Order: sequence, then structure tokens, then C-alpha cells
Amino acid sequence: MRFLELFYIYNTITVNQAIAALRDLLSQPQRIIITMHRDPDADALGSSLGWALFLRRQGHQVTVISPTDYPANLRWLPGIETVLVYEEGAASRKICQQHIANATLICCLDFSALSRLKDLGKVVQEASATKLLVDHHLEPEQFADLMVWDTKAAATAQLIYKVIKELDPSLFQDERDIPIAECLYAGIMTDTGSFRHASTTPEVHLAVADMMRTGFEINRVHRLIYDSSPLSRLQLLGHVLSKIHVLPEYRTSYMTLTAADLELYSSSVGDTDGLVNYGLQVEGVVMTALFVERKGEVKISFRSAGDFSVRDLAHAHFNGGGHRNASGGRTSLSLAETIQRFLAVLPDYQEQLDSVL
Repeated sequence: MRFLELFYIYNTITVNQAIAALRDLLSQPQRIIITMHRDPDADALGSSLGWALFLRRQGHQVTVISPTDYPANLRWLPGIETVLVYEEGAASRKICQQHIANATLICCLDFSALSRLKDLGKVVQEASATKLLVDHHLEPEQFADLMVWDTKAAATAQLIYKVIKELDPSLFQDERDIPIAECLYAGIMTDTGSFRHASTTPEVHLAVADMMRTGFEINRVHRLIYDSSPLSRLQLLGHVLSKIHVLPEYRTSYMTLTAADLELYSSSVGDTDGLVNYGLQVEGVVMTALFVERKGEVKISFRSAGDFSVRDLAHAHFNGGGHRNASGGRTSLSLAETIQRFLAVLPDYQEQLDSVL
């Protein structure tokens, strides 16, 4: 019988029960894999690395695997040098597969569907190890044996903070815990939009205040993530903003980046992260989208203000999901066809967009 089989009833399990069961599992040394969604952001990487640093301190053997490469502005995160990239090549795939085959526990952080792992998803799905899901997105697939899942959490890093504090209440008392604090703070800070989003609750601030006891430099984390862009990325930003489209009748804006644009500005992994947020700065706009053409698909980022759910729009029309005010999607259509689909559905949402205060 698989460990924690009784906890497979997703509608009745609670976070506290899950953490208690996880405590029992971690009472013995484990061979642990930690993985995250493709094109990982600061929450995915930060929560994974913070969790890995903690587990290694507890005596577990830990391997962190990213399905794809990660952004340059996150290469400072403590422990990043240990991360294996599954898509780096045949040799890397083989090494990752061997680690997964030998694992006793696989931790799946910041995603709710195995498709978010690309080719790595099938490998994880077929693994015999106990699977743990830690996430804050809606409608998780039922592939894990144990879930620490809360859609009210602002970030997966916030959930990892909760788990760590339950397992070791003495953490975050001094500078020895700075690496873990930096990783988790990076995830919380970015997923709350630097504490601007509605998901920024008193619990978020209390968690950050606790981590600040270590003495880590908050301004350093902000600077490394937001103020270390290569000139080419700033030029890319200027280019995309120069051709922003505004649709006043729908209180909507959108931007596009073609494959040629990305090549012209030598775009690398992560360079388009955050660009979509600029579309909400236009006066009167309550929804914005960024369409990015790359590798035979169009990746879409959506943002919204107030009660308008871009998650519902992305799920209904663009094979996407996420959160109410921050979501994403993908299509295999051309860039022009994808934009036409977006424009075609806007009339269906006009009343909702008009009602946002």
C-alpha cells in the first residue's frame, strides 16, 4: 500500500493534516526530487530552492530539477548551482530520469497539472515515489499522494514557509537561515507584485516579518530581481510599449512580440516576464494581455484589476489557467490568428469589464 493512501481524498484533506503526515514521512532519510513548472519564475524557483535547503539541513538527499531553463535574473538564488535542467540535452535527461527513478519522494511545487512540466511530466507521472503537491492554483489534477494546497495563499513560497515553520518552529532566528529566507521572500515578493496584489494578506506580511529576523537585505533581493536587466531587455521593453494597442470600449490593452522581435533584441529566458504588467498602467484599462510568438506556439500572459477574472477567460478560450488577476494560456495558432480569437471573445466580456470599479 502506498504511503498516505488515506489522504488521497482531496476534498476532505486539510493542510494541517497534510503537514502532519509529511512530518511522519520525513522522520526517516529520503531521496527527494523537487520540481516546478516549465519556464520557472521566482516563486517556482524560490520555493523549490528554499525547500531544498531546508530538507538538506534535515539530512535528506535532495535533487532539484527544472523542466526548462530559468531566467538570468534568478541565477543569484542560493542553491541555484545545484539545479538540473531537464531539457538541457540528452545527458541531462538521462541523469534526471535516474534521479527520479531512485527517488522515494517527489515534491511538485507551484503547478497543478503535470502538463506544466512538458516532457518531464510523463517521467514524474510514471515514477513509483510518493508524490507531494504544494501549490496555490485552482483545480489541481489528482496525481499526488499528499497535497499542501491553498488557493488563498499568495504564493507557493508562502505555503513552503508554513510547512517549514510547522516542521521546525525555531527557524528564521538568525543569519544561518538567510539563504532560505531569501529564496522564499523572492517568491512571495514577486507573486504579490511587490505586495500590491489583493492576495497580500496580514499572513503574508507576518511571514515576511518573521523571515526578516534573519537580517537578510530586502533591498538586495529587489535589486537583483528587478534592477539587473541587460540593455537588450530594456530595449525590448521599449519596443513592446511602442506598439501597445488600447481598446477603450473594452477597457483592454494588449501587446505583441513576434519571433523576429525576440531575435532582434537577443531575448533570452525570462526577458518577457513582467512585461504584461505595463499594460495595466494605461488609464481606464482593467485587462491587458501580452502575446509572445516562439517555438511553434503563442504564449499569452493576462493581467486584470478588480473582480474581472482573466483566469476564466484564459481557461475558456486559451487552454490556460492561473489566478483571478494573473493568468496565462497557449495556442498552436499563428500570432495573427490568436489575436483575432482574443478580439472575437471580448464582446462576451464587455459587461463584466465595464462593471469593474
